[in-house]
Amino acid sequence: MHDQGLILVVDDQVGVRKLLAEVLGSLGYEVKLASSGEEAVDFVRETPPRLIVLDMKMPGMSGLEVISEVKKLKCHSPIILMTAYGELEIVSEAKKLGVEHYINKPFDVHKMRELVKNVLEGKAGEENIC
Repeated sequence: MHDQGLILVVDDQVGVRKLLAEVLGSLGYEVKLASSGEEAVDFVRETPPRLIVLDMKMPGMSGLEVISEVKKLKCHSPIILMTAYGELEIVSEAKKLGVEHYINKPFDVHKMRELVKNVLEGKAGEENIC
């Protein structure tokens, strides 16, 4: 499609996936969607993305479990966690696993757009790609 990079959006809510696909697609990124942690890990195993936008709370495999599995695959794509307010404990666990970026849900699409651009352009920390 282009050379901007592939972004994997992982969320069990179809509305969030569609919104992010539209917002990030409009920036010129190729966006792939996963509705579960298991689906996300399978995708990363086949096609390591340039960035993962990951919901923390999903049925089945949680965001933290997805992060652990992705790290086992030796994938170092940056991850932006989407968390609800009050999940600071989870955020600190994610940071221990190497996640540097998170955004609270419900998020402002403009803030999400800026965060994604900053992470991918290396302005929000080091860019580690698989």
